Amino acid sequence: MREVPKYEIVFEKPKKGDYAVVIPVINEGNRILSLLSKLAELRLTDVDLIIVDGGSTDGSLDEVSERGVDTLIVKLGRGKLGAQLRCAYDYCLKRGYKGVITIDGNNKDDPSEIPLFITKLKEGYDFVQASRFIQGGKEVNTPILRKIAIKLIHAPLLSYSSNFHWTDTTQGFRAYSRNLIGSQKINIFRDIFQNYELLFYLSHISPRLGFKCVEVPSTRTYPRGEVPTKISSLKGNLQILLTLMKVVMGGYDTK
Repeated sequence: MREVPKYEIVFEKPKKGDYAVVIPVINEGNRILSLLSKLAELRLTDVDLIIVDGGSTDGSLDEVSERGVDTLIVKLGRGKLGAQLRCAYDYCLKRGYKGVITIDGNNKDDPSEIPLFITKLKEGYDFVQASRFIQGGKEVNTPILRKIAIKLIHAPLLSYSSNFHWTDTTQGFRAYSRNLIGSQKINIFRDIFQNYELLFYLSHISPRLGFKCVEVPSTRTYPRGEVPTKISSLKGNLQILLTLMKVVMGGYDTK
């Protein structure tokens, strides 16, 4: 039984592609509009663009149907990022997409790399993770404390627990096959995934269960003097660390 938060389909256009690009947002303002402009310039084929909104109140999504968005979903149930993603993945499975690419709505990632994700999915990979830290990747203005945390804590712990060498485990820019998000062994449709747990859990469990994983080079750019993030307080960062420890200790593994 899927545990999926209630969500509303604000609009949906006829399905035209085999793959979905999912963008989770909440009050991203001009950042999401800039990302949509970049996506429009790419003229991607075989792709449907889906926004899953966590409850924005800034008006930034009022006219997205005219900016190339194929579907707008609004999460009505409780929860944050993990709940938004479960809404989107439930929708994508029901609509029959072969794979899903997620990209943050804060305009830090380069959407021109999306075709590479689709290529990897077509080659048989189940989990394609963007990395700014491998050859060909690029980081711009990464906050130093965040970089240290990724390189010395986050990636090493998830690499150890998953038996797969990850280098950039906090990135939301990634892709999953239909087989992975629909797997009953992984079981992503559980209410315990409310915030960042699901991102960490999938990096931990997917290699352990034999799903084919790969990292691809990407560019992540932080605006100079600004850190667009929903994690800003000491309490928030401590919660991230506690969640990570629970994941690597198997706290979210299916029994």
